[in-house]
Amino acid sequence: MSIILDPSVSLTSTVDGKRRRKDMLFLALLWFGILLAVVTLVVLLVDTFLTGRSRLNWEFLSGHTSPFAEDAGVQSAIFGSLWVVLPAGISSLLIAIGTAAYLEEFTKPESKVQAFINLTIQTLAGVPSIVYGILGLAFVARGPLDWGFTVRTASVVLAMMILPVMIVASREAIRAVPSSYREGAFALGCSRWQCVRQQVLPAAVPGIATGSILGVSRALGESAPLIMLGALAYVSSNPTGFGDYYTVLPLSIYKYATEADSEFQYAAAGAIIVLLAMLLVLNFTAIVIRDRSRKSL
Repeated sequence: MSIILDPSVSLTSTVDGKRRRKDMLFLALLWFGILLAVVTLVVLLVDTFLTGRSRLNWEFLSGHTSPFAEDAGVQSAIFGSLWVVLPAGISSLLIAIGTAAYLEEFTKPESKVQAFINLTIQTLAGVPSIVYGILGLAFVARGPLDWGFTVRTASVVLAMMILPVMIVASREAIRAVPSSYREGAFALGCSRWQCVRQQVLPAAVPGIATGSILGVSRALGESAPLIMLGALAYVSSNPTGFGDYYTVLPLSIYKYATEADSEFQYAAAGAIIVLLAMLLVLNFTAIVIRDRSRKSL
């Protein structure tokens, strides 16, 4: 009596075993990459905090940027960053919400207008930040507008830089609103604009807030375009208007870190901690806005 083995069963088991081994290997490499990135980030953060904690005092926070290590501070850089980034974030957010609402609610997906705008947004989203600085130098600081190397110029250029990111985030937030919101509003006799203003946009606030904070965070950490736009390394006063000269935290960090005097390294580490604290405040604000908006729905 002989037993006939089915060759297909053995082949299937072998293939399944190879797939499981490949899946386990890929998962192990994935976890190794994540662990390596997290460990590297933690080491850098701990080293920065240990180096810069000695400079975290009121004199450092209230002092202006200076070419002398003992007088180095970040007050003018903090105020310069706020003067540049906040107007850029607010103006780009308003434009992004209007653009996203128009594309998602008032145009047809297959229309030529939407196709052209989508292509433009995708192209602008992939442009390096230094290119925005060059364009700002050619057309805003000089050229047709001729605003000079001022806070106003920097705000406009940063707004253009983060606008594509905010538009994409706002469109995704509006697209995620359930269609039942719109159907219920139309059933009650609302116009399309009333539906968008009273139902869609309030429901999309959590996603819009998250995307806008990401855009503002990017602008807060940028220095390359601002170097092209005349941001100064050392400023002894805070800006008081959009026509003033300015400096920003990323540029101050770069200047402090490249100085030959080792004392500047402590100032650079302290400025990094201040910048990280500002980013954490922005992200915490986005989380609060998102949670409150979800509870009110």
